[in-house]
Amino acid sequence: MTPLSLERLNGAMLGRLPAGIGRPTYDRARIAAGVVHIGVGAFHRAHQAAWFDELLALSDPRWGIQGVSLRSPTAEQTLAPQDGLYTLIERSADGETVRVRGAILGVINAAGREREAIDAMAAAELVSLTITEKGYAPETADVPTTAAGFLAQALDRRRAAGLAPFTVLSCDNLDDNGARIRALVLAAAARIDPGLATWIERHGAFPSSMVDRITPATTAEEKATLEARLGYRDDAVVTAEHFRQWVIEDRFAGPRPAFEAVGVQVVADVAPWPAAKLRLLNAAHSALAYLGALAGFTYVHEAIGWPPLRAYVRRLWSEAASTLTPTAGLDLDAYQAALLKRFDNPHLRHRLTQIAMDGSQKLSPRLLATIEDRLAAGQSIDALALAVAAWVRWQLGVDEAGARFTVEDPRAAGLARAMVGANTAAEMVAAVIADSAIFPPALAANPLFAQGVTRNLERLLLDGARATVGETT
Repeated sequence: MTPLSLERLNGAMLGRLPAGIGRPTYDRARIAAGVVHIGVGAFHRAHQAAWFDELLALSDPRWGIQGVSLRSPTAEQTLAPQDGLYTLIERSADGETVRVRGAILGVINAAGREREAIDAMAAAELVSLTITEKGYAPETADVPTTAAGFLAQALDRRRAAGLAPFTVLSCDNLDDNGARIRALVLAAAARIDPGLATWIERHGAFPSSMVDRITPATTAEEKATLEARLGYRDDAVVTAEHFRQWVIEDRFAGPRPAFEAVGVQVVADVAPWPAAKLRLLNAAHSALAYLGALAGFTYVHEAIGWPPLRAYVRRLWSEAASTLTPTAGLDLDAYQAALLKRFDNPHLRHRLTQIAMDGSQKLSPRLLATIEDRLAAGQSIDALALAVAAWVRWQLGVDEAGARFTVEDPRAAGLARAMVGANTAAEMVAAVIADSAIFPPALAANPLFAQGVTRNLERLLLDGARATVGETT
């Protein structure tokens, strides 16, 4: 447990942090909240908030962050007592760097404080989001409950004030994420006033982006160990790999930060980057999560270090890479080699069960879209089908030793009900692919897909993950 006697990180102690710990070099009292970020979780603190911290250090005080949480009060409760400060620990095979980051100025828990959250967004020039795949839902209420609903009402406030729209920047792991949030906001705006939707359509900006930084969840035990070493208490401490990448479409409605000054790539067409990340990095992560956990591994570096799984990931990438379009600045072979080095990092301790969460929301962009492209081209899907089969096997909620576990997924209960009475691999596959919210009907109806997944699931059920993966290499 964390020693309660440790002083909790706060603004007053910045000047007396232990040696070797970086800290903000700018005057936080002068910072304006030009950015509102929805979803102030660990990934945001490891990624976007770190970039903005570095932008503020370049003496442009406009780009501080006002955080908004749509449901959970955790972020506000965690960061408010720390004046928005938190420690970011970046780890590589060569060591680590430790720095307190100061770009987050505060967090609003929007549940019950909707007007305050809308006011904050309406006052910003940039509203960014990390709300995960399941956050992209249509607004159906007059009092907003979704990101799209809040954004529409805040944009309505801008229009009424005679201001240009703020830019909406999706940072979620979805293909064409800008277009996805745009469609949801336009639908929410049309519920308020069709004229608002027209105004947003004409003047708004919803750039797509790709974000990349492996950020393992920090366990309570690790947090306590870190705090004992750092010498202060930090309830928002986050660890991440040293590598990071942010690629943003050059499409803004008004002023924007000088992203390029801190290494963010601003490009005309983002599409090749998220496609490569989803179909290579994220697809491999999902495959490793299910197959690796079933095979008895705990962490990514352990799973990728097992030669049969490593060889399988290379086969998976070979299938996926055929569906990708190389572009200037994106060498797919070099990208795959770099991914292996990142996966090998033993200091991250990235849990496979963390990656396995919310799999029903991740399956389509990471695996199913690639499968559709391969089948349309008349190509095999052997490695991809094994990854989907491993996901189906995971839905049983029991490991290969017979121990039960909780499937952390918003559709877990429905999938479990669908599989009741399914006794064979073919019956299990038929039950889950009938869920059109996960599987496109045309793909579910393709016998090559169902047969490929069923064949691999049969092997997983009969022989287990280790034997199945060994057979495929």
